[in-house]
Amino acid sequence: MTYQLGMVLALLAAAITMFAINRPRTDVVALIMMAALPFTGVVSMQEVLAGFADPNVVLIALLFVIGQGLVHTGVARRLGDLLVVRAGPNETRLIALLMVIVAGVGSVMSSTAVVAIFVPIVLRIASNTGIAARRLMMPLSVAALMSGTLTLVATTPNLLIHGELVREGFEGFQFFSFTPFGVPLLMMGIAYMLLTRRWLAGPEGPAIPPSRRTGLGHWIEEYALAGREHRFRVAAHSPTVGHVIDELELEDVPGVNVLAIERSVRFTRNLLPPGTTIEAGDVLFVDVSNPAADIEDLSGRLALERVPLAGAYFSEHAQDIGMAEVLVPPGSSLIGKTVAESRLRAIHDVSVIGLKRGSEPVAADSVLSIPLKAGDTLLVVGIWKAIRKLKSDMDLVIFNLPAEFDEIAPAAARAPFALFSLALVVTFMVTGVLPNVQAALIGCLLMGLFGCMDLSTAYRSIYWQSLLLIVGMLPFSLALQRTGGVDLAAQMLLDIVGEASPRAVLAAIFAVTAVLGMFISNTATAVLMAPVALAVAKHLQASPYPFAMTVALAASAAFMTPVSSPVNTLVVGPGDYSFMDFVRIGVPLVLLTLVVSVLLVPWLLPF
Repeated sequence: MTYQLGMVLALLAAAITMFAINRPRTDVVALIMMAALPFTGVVSMQEVLAGFADPNVVLIALLFVIGQGLVHTGVARRLGDLLVVRAGPNETRLIALLMVIVAGVGSVMSSTAVVAIFVPIVLRIASNTGIAARRLMMPLSVAALMSGTLTLVATTPNLLIHGELVREGFEGFQFFSFTPFGVPLLMMGIAYMLLTRRWLAGPEGPAIPPSRRTGLGHWIEEYALAGREHRFRVAAHSPTVGHVIDELELEDVPGVNVLAIERSVRFTRNLLPPGTTIEAGDVLFVDVSNPAADIEDLSGRLALERVPLAGAYFSEHAQDIGMAEVLVPPGSSLIGKTVAESRLRAIHDVSVIGLKRGSEPVAADSVLSIPLKAGDTLLVVGIWKAIRKLKSDMDLVIFNLPAEFDEIAPAAARAPFALFSLALVVTFMVTGVLPNVQAALIGCLLMGLFGCMDLSTAYRSIYWQSLLLIVGMLPFSLALQRTGGVDLAAQMLLDIVGEASPRAVLAAIFAVTAVLGMFISNTATAVLMAPVALAVAKHLQASPYPFAMTVALAASAAFMTPVSSPVNTLVVGPGDYSFMDFVRIGVPLVLLTLVVSVLLVPWLLPF
């Protein structure tokens, strides 16, 4: 062993130790290594910084933005809602569908982000069905990790291993090169979780208390809103066309309140404030607080066609239209005025549909005519954008938002455009028409062009800690190659397995990768193990692809401890898991993944 190799290994050991004890943060460790490696004389500072220009690092940053576009437009959360509808209370079907949907979404966006999205969804399902959250959170994390075996862009290690192949002069993996391995592994993971869920038995209901915020359903019951909701489509010959609501003569029908206007534009549907000029084909969201109002006569006079409703008081439109309880503070200019005189709809595009004086709601037909007092609580309804703007009104204080507020996608109406952008990126990557980085860059620009997110949201979506970790660890691969460390590690691995078959070598590579992944991130593991695996293939005069694929599959098999991956860490609290829960479930699953991988890889990627 040379002096320079010893220095590189000492730095690597220090990095692994800091990763294992999680002190300091992983990105800080990466920065320390970037500063220290040039002192070995093996790599220059320019080579250390070259990772910032690595196409795969740029691609990973772009994929963070595309994933955020799916979150910002509510695509991922709508899949969660679809899960609730399709699975119902059946636990077996619920776990299977949950894992399929999570893995599918995770194949095109960050698995950590996927879990962050689905944790509240799963908790809500657990609360509604009585299924213990402990029995659902572990399948969630397993599916998110296994999503990394489905596509090239599903996880960072796949891209790093692909990049290592390219640097060594080989053709890299294609977008769906991982899918023939990932689908069987996912099916095996689903079957395994269905068999082992009894090991995760726990108290019924969610392991942590749900949000203290009340939901829309509570307010619908408390303020007796059920039955007051109506939707009407505006006919082409309606006298309302070309007018705003306040210009119409509705005084003869008291208690009729237009809350919002739904308008379809091309492939999307927008919910607009009630002050918008009405067009033919618009759908009016109407609240009728006066039970004596003749709605049929009104709809006939105004040429409005009734549109069926699916949920209680527009709850099926909770992504677009919301509620809030606001307080009339002392000194407010609204004191002494009635709701009608306050002109809240004209000023803020929100409508008052309920009033509480003290703890008791006021009768619905009196809400508009009672003079307001300090301390009164108003229940307002409107599009979420208008409700957020109420925070700037000095005459009202928002003091209660519904639980659904936490799940609102700010650009839900742009979901079709986000899906189109994603489909275009995947098509470019699959066909190879454009380089992956260029395809992802076009996807990001389309997300911005279509209004799926703004620039500040895009920048915030990039997980810079992960990027710094990758950039900081990449020089180790170069340093170990130049000092002979990679060849030494490959030879040690071959000495351990002796004259065993190539399948046994694959099993050893898988085992070493999985064990390393218990202590350091799978990103760092991939950086270290990819060159070793390719060196082993070279020593055996075999194809590099089965060895590279084995490292990729093993890097995603981070099931054994709660600190093996951020995905596991996210479900520890909601699932009320202990360290040994992951050991009991994860170790057998890793062994099964090893067996399936060693059987499949040489069959589909011959030596």
